[in-house]
Amino acid sequence: MTKLITQLQFVDPDAAYVTLVEARRGLSVEAAAELDTKLVLLLANHIGDIDVLREAIALAKGG
Repeated sequence: MTKLITQLQFVDPDAAYVTLVEARRGLSVEAAAELDTKLVLLLANHIGDIDVLREAIALAKGG
């Protein structure tokens, strides 16, 4: 059973995209990768469901 929500949830998806891009602006490649890692861990914890996390990983990997 699919638990992962893949339908658009943002009222303003462009603003969400800009927010993510702006967070990385001016960072080195290493600092941007560190930010991405921390953000993924924070959001994974917020989800708090290992099945959803596994589903998201599989989808992100193209599976």
